[in-house]
Amino acid sequence: MDVRRAAERYRGGDPQAGIETRHAFSFGPHYDPDNLRFGAVIACNEERLAPGAGFGEHPHSHTEIVTWVVEGELTHRDSTGHETRVRPGDVQHLSAAAGVRHVERNDGDVPLTFVQMWLTPRESGGDPSYDLVPGIADATPYAVPAAGAMLHVRRLEPGERTAVPDAAYVYVHVVRGEVRLAGEELRPGDAARITGARSLEAVATAPAELLLWEMAP
Repeated sequence: MDVRRAAERYRGGDPQAGIETRHAFSFGPHYDPDNLRFGAVIACNEERLAPGAGFGEHPHSHTEIVTWVVEGELTHRDSTGHETRVRPGDVQHLSAAAGVRHVERNDGDVPLTFVQMWLTPRESGGDPSYDLVPGIADATPYAVPAAGAMLHVRRLEPGERTAVPDAAYVYVHVVRGEVRLAGEELRPGDAARITGARSLEAVATAPAELLLWEMAP
C-alpha cells in the first residue's frame, strides 16, 4: 500500500482569481514521470473556488471525469446542452469521449470545495455523455464501465468499519475525518494506492467520508 499525504499534493490553480488546486498526480507544469497514474486514475484534484470564481469553457477528450462536491454548489454547463447544479452528496460524471467543452463555476455566495477525479477509458472515441446522481446513498456503487472502474462512497461514524474492495487496484481518498487502514492513519486529503487488495478494512477514528475506486487490471 502506497500512502500519499495531503501535504505532498502539488499546488496549482490561480489564487488571485479565487482558484486553489491540490493535485495528487502529475499535472500540467507539475510533471512527474513516476506519478502519472494509478490503475485508471490519472487525476484526483482538490478544488477550492471562491464565490464568483471558476473555470471558463475548456475542452476535454478521452477522459471520464467524476466530481464530488464537499461544500458549496458547483455550476456545470457543457457543449452537449447540459446545465446543472451539483451539490454535496451528488455524483457527477462527464464522459468526454471524442471531445466536449464545459464550464465549471461557483455562482454561489459561499466558498465551493470539490474533488474531481479523471480516469482513462479503455477505448477512445465515441459520443460524450453526462450523468448526475443526486444524493447517492451510502455504500451505493457507481459504475464507470468505460474505465473498468467502480466508485464506492462511504460515510462512517467513529468505530465503524468498511471493507475495501478486493480488486487489482483500489484508490482510497479521504474527503473528511480520519480512518485507520492497514496500520496507517489517514486524514483529509490523504490517499492510499493499493495493488492486489485482499481482505482489508478501513476503520473510522472520527466521523469520516471516503471515496474508494475499485478498478480492474
